[in-house]
Amino acid sequence: MRRRRHPSAIKLASFFFSGLTAVAVVGMVALFVWQSGPIWGHAGPRFVTGREWFYRQDLFGAASMIYGTLVVAVVALLLAGPVGIGAAVFAAEFLPRRLRLAVKLTVELLAGVPSVVYGLLGILLLRDWVYQMLGRFDPLSGDTLLTAGILLAVMILPTVMTLSEDALRGVPASQRAAARALGLTATETALHVSLPQAAPGIGAALLLSLGRALGEMIAVFLVIGRQDNQWPPSLLSLRPLMEAGQTLSSKLGGPETTIAYGDPLHRAAMIGLALILLLLVTTLTFLGASLGRFRHAP
Repeated sequence: MRRRRHPSAIKLASFFFSGLTAVAVVGMVALFVWQSGPIWGHAGPRFVTGREWFYRQDLFGAASMIYGTLVVAVVALLLAGPVGIGAAVFAAEFLPRRLRLAVKLTVELLAGVPSVVYGLLGILLLRDWVYQMLGRFDPLSGDTLLTAGILLAVMILPTVMTLSEDALRGVPASQRAAARALGLTATETALHVSLPQAAPGIGAALLLSLGRALGEMIAVFLVIGRQDNQWPPSLLSLRPLMEAGQTLSSKLGGPETTIAYGDPLHRAAMIGLALILLLLVTTLTFLGASLGRFRHAP
């Protein structure tokens, strides 16, 4: 007679804490939806599509902050993506094991640096450098969307490199050996064997890094200029990169969050910004996790 198997304590604990986490996330979203109710009743969809934010006139439009958030995150990803993936390919395909671990550990140390330190480095070094680089365009200051994007690129680089390297190391060694046996060089093996098979994992790394960039607050707050109502004449225009702007996270991290406590509608609008940011980050996280599962699918 086959003995009945009972779930282990570790498995039960894993299910419990996973369920607790899911409940916490759902509860957080529900709380934000409930507390932001007044702004949705006041402005409706215009809260997301509106370009003007003047809380003293009860005008609340988040479009310019959503635009700033996306622009800064995309700039960071365009800069950190190629560097991080290139570093991952070099570490996974060409370095010996001990040296690979040393390089990976060194890059991962960047992720442990507090955000405020990056922000201070941005103020001391990056801001002046960007101002001098853009001198021919006569910028008002070095606090620009471009400055924030470059700073975020440095911050998300460890995430891109580490997760991409994990995806590349997940490619079976037998695939590399077969490719080399057919006469492919190490470079050709990396380009035509490892990278295509690791592509879903690398895509997941980029999405998760983008989610990290969307939610970063302190470092961006210090170098972006925090200028409201910055909407470009054209969405393809590069001029806004040279000007101050505002993101959802920098708005939430500013003094207006405290000011809003005196006005229920203003407070609901700030919570509505938090809800939008939470939904953006959660969506990217789920997409990244889905790509990661696809990579491991048979």
